[in-house]
Amino acid sequence: MARILITGGAGYIGSHCAKALAEIGHDVVVFDSLLFGHREFLRWGVFVHGDIRDASALNSVFDAHRIDAVIHFAALAYVGQSVTEPGRYYDVNVNGTRVLLDAMQRAGIGKIVFSSSCAVYGQPASSPITEAIEPRPINPYGQTKLICERMIGDFGHAHGLQSVCLRYFNAAGADPGGQIGEDHSPETHLIPLVLEAAFGRRAAVSKFGADYDTPDGSAIRDYIHVCDLASAHAAALGHLLDGGETCQINLGTGAGSSVKDVIECARRVTGRPITVRDEPRRQGDPAALVADAGLARQKLNWSPVRSDLQTVISDAWRWHQRRWER
Repeated sequence: MARILITGGAGYIGSHCAKALAEIGHDVVVFDSLLFGHREFLRWGVFVHGDIRDASALNSVFDAHRIDAVIHFAALAYVGQSVTEPGRYYDVNVNGTRVLLDAMQRAGIGKIVFSSSCAVYGQPASSPITEAIEPRPINPYGQTKLICERMIGDFGHAHGLQSVCLRYFNAAGADPGGQIGEDHSPETHLIPLVLEAAFGRRAAVSKFGADYDTPDGSAIRDYIHVCDLASAHAAALGHLLDGGETCQINLGTGAGSSVKDVIECARRVTGRPITVRDEPRRQGDPAALVADAGLARQKLNWSPVRSDLQTVISDAWRWHQRRWER
């Protein structure tokens, strides 16, 4: 087994990844600033407090631990905030990744799994989205992810760095055992917002747009269970440790769910009423974003196993109920 550094490993997806790696026998070192991460999610491996823009902190980690590969989650990830504060996003996401890659090179670490995003595609003309579609991000967040992918590629050409960039779609759900889950502040993701309305923590959930060119008029997204995302990172890591080639891979289910689908499923799962407030479309929201996940099956031998909407929402509801009833 290997020793893996997980940047941002106290966050939502990073903590689920730390759990998944520990369960299959890897040694985990979590490096996190705790700006958005949660100390209570630090249940697996060794924790080092630090910022990815701090070269000396990263050098110390690599000096103290024999790291075999890095999984890089640490980033700012609010699309709207990236539009109003682009400098902050380029500093943390792009400059932070550059500092990390430089530190990896100095330490002789040649393998990285990068947490990218479907935001690199922008508003593609066709769906499902394949990796062959030219990335055209429409906001600074997506732009920073694409720049990081290309920077990682440049380090590969110059220094032999091997990488897998995972472009995932809508992360959702929670650890089935209820140990960790989704806890953002502010919360912007649809499923937790819908569950907040079911629990009575908000009066209503907003549905933006009712006239999309979709079967029910609401926007369609590809929801993937966070545990399936974690297993995909483990598979990508295994791919690199076995000498696999550098690649960019979509992570999704290949089947989208509409906003109305999510709300109706949440009503069934929770058994509670959910008030919906119709709002105008948000600028830049495409009608449908669905992944073609064929390359993940081919390259990583990976397929989602918990990402049906009923399971995603049931696991999320269990986690949020425990949080909110404390």
